[in-house]
Amino acid sequence: MADQVEPDQTAANEELSPAERLSLMQSQHRLLDQKIIDLQGRPWQNQLLVQRLKKEKLRLKESIERLKDEIIPDLNA
Repeated sequence: MADQVEPDQTAANEELSPAERLSLMQSQHRLLDQKIIDLQGRPWQNQLLVQRLKKEKLRLKESIERLKDEIIPDLNA
């Protein structure tokens, strides 16, 4: 019996457009920001986890900026 691929599975294998990747990365950045805020609001916060999330958030922000530069060309170039 041949394996049938559902439509949702084929969509997961398709490459995202730069605008879709940017939107996804921005959404992930906001989620990380909210997690950090939530963790810092706790009386006994896990400082190592907060630090790791902040580093991840920074890496994501840098990736967002690089992608924005690719999407929007430099007008002065």
